[in-house]
Amino acid sequence: MDAGSDAETARRVWRILASPHRCQALLDGLQAVLGEGSGARIVVLPVAATLLRPAPEEEEAEAKVAGEITRQALYESVAKSAPLDPRYLLMVIPSTVVTAIGLNENSVAIVIDAMVIAPLLGPNLALALATALGHGALMYRAMTTGLIGLLAVVLLSFLIGLAWPPDLGSEDLMARTRAGLDSIALALASGAAATLSLTAAVPTTLVGVMVALLLPTATIGLMLGGGHLAAAFGALLLLAVNTVCVNLAVKLAFVIRGVRPRTWYEKRKASQSMKLYIDSWIVPLAILVIAMLLWRQGMA
Repeated sequence: MDAGSDAETARRVWRILASPHRCQALLDGLQAVLGEGSGARIVVLPVAATLLRPAPEEEEAEAKVAGEITRQALYESVAKSAPLDPRYLLMVIPSTVVTAIGLNENSVAIVIDAMVIAPLLGPNLALALATALGHGALMYRAMTTGLIGLLAVVLLSFLIGLAWPPDLGSEDLMARTRAGLDSIALALASGAAATLSLTAAVPTTLVGVMVALLLPTATIGLMLGGGHLAAAFGALLLLAVNTVCVNLAVKLAFVIRGVRPRTWYEKRKASQSMKLYIDSWIVPLAILVIAMLLWRQGMA
């Protein structure tokens, strides 16, 4: 730790070097001491490398917490996907076009391309994090962005379905009109993997899980555009199951990883919203499972 001063602003600058597993506790302690109205600012900078090799016991301790991310860094990372801005909508358009083409052409390669640019998972992550931290404003932005994103995908894929009727012989396309227990397992795993990758500071693994929401959403629009209402309903059921499972898994993963607010009041608000959030997903999931079983029995 060292200190310096800025003559122009009469501010004192303190630099503190902390290991990853102590960083969050240090930040919480500094915030409690400095207070909100002190005018102080805390800037967190990552350490690119260290030149001297640590002692064996220190190296082992560092290895156990390698990749951890602070609550503030996690918030900054996830909150970027919550605002509804032109960049988000521009991501929705190409991902929908690529997905619709891949499904209609029964092309796994094109569907994988769509996984790279799919933007629908971000608002769901932001929504779960907002409830974990009791952040009402982020919760509202995430819900608004997520809903408009889904509607945009359905509308655009509907127009594509009108111009290019869906091929009912495409296995990839028809697979998104059927919801099963495997769909529940896949969506739960996707949401958990997304959250664990974020909290472990490995966001590149998000690429493989975003497809759980985009494919059935695009299928709804394609089937509506082609006039296949029963298939569109099946895709809607799959989307509902995936959305519920992803959000539930994301929330539980945040709880397991210990993502929670700093102050007592914020923890109380987050605890209330967490219970409401989990209950609001568990109950619909139970209803959807029953509806899914009845739907598959009726289609058999």
